[in-house]
Amino acid sequence: MRVSVIGGGRIDEATAATARAVGRELGARGHEIVCGGLGGVMAAACEGAHETGGHTIGILPGPDRTAANEHVDTAIATDMGNARNVIVALNGDAVIAIDGATGTLSEIAHALDVGRPVAGIDTHDIDGVEAVDSAGDAVDYVEKAVES
Repeated sequence: MRVSVIGGGRIDEATAATARAVGRELGARGHEIVCGGLGGVMAAACEGAHETGGHTIGILPGPDRTAANEHVDTAIATDMGNARNVIVALNGDAVIAIDGATGTLSEIAHALDVGRPVAGIDTHDIDGVEAVDSAGDAVDYVEKAVES
């Protein structure tokens, strides 16, 4: 399964640890990560996935593939700015949101609009987002939701 991991571009160490744990959990269970390809939650989740041999895809806002964080395996340049948020949301079978501001909120909305299940850890409290407390709970939720 391919899971979009979304969240803040500038985060504290506790949030980074959570995102790394999500990446490790996804990688260990054989899932690919799709993300925005830059820093913060995106880099931490990709780093965690790499620790377990997971594959990562970064959908970048700019025209330069080399702008991706060092843990992105497949970088896709869009030169679309935040409009690339639609592509991030659509390319996961499910979404895990961690922290985040308005960019994360837009990705959540796009995911919900197309019926993707969304698990959230310390993120926006809106209808359709399943609030969970841990990386394992987030991955359990999206796995079960996609199987249904």
